[in-house]
Amino acid sequence: MIYEVSVDGKIHRLELNKAEPRWECKLDGEALNVDAVIARPNVLSLIVDGQAYEVKRERTATDLHLWVKSARFAVEVRDPRSLRSRAARGGVEGPQKLHAPMPGKIVRVLAPVGTAVNAGQGVLVIEAMKMQNELKSPKAGRVAEVRVAAGDTVSAGDVLAVIE
Repeated sequence: MIYEVSVDGKIHRLELNKAEPRWECKLDGEALNVDAVIARPNVLSLIVDGQAYEVKRERTATDLHLWVKSARFAVEVRDPRSLRSRAARGGVEGPQKLHAPMPGKIVRVLAPVGTAVNAGQGVLVIEAMKMQNELKSPKAGRVAEVRVAAGDTVSAGDVLAVIE
């Protein structure tokens, strides 16, 4: 599973794979040895590369914060496969990244760099499991970057394009 995690505004790529009895974890491409146990509701006990941490979750109506010792961090976790995550990103100002929702092959680039797009307009077509899926712009704007070309193979969570 690949997640995009924002901690106090800084974006990180988190990859998690279940490998009994632990999780294989990569943070921004760096492998970490992680053992995690839910100690009680909203409290996670972690051992990361031999260091112990207690992480407390604090959720308000609009935000999620994590406490590690006496430090408080504003956190947002996005799953590229989640429709809810994609919908939430649509109303955000500033450049928006278009992520691959699944591993596949790029079939077509519908909107090259510089193209003005509306929210919901097709930007790329990806093929996965013999089905073609049109990836749409999360907001109205201009295509600032296209990081793939027709024929490229992509992994879930890869950034494919940027809309400004």
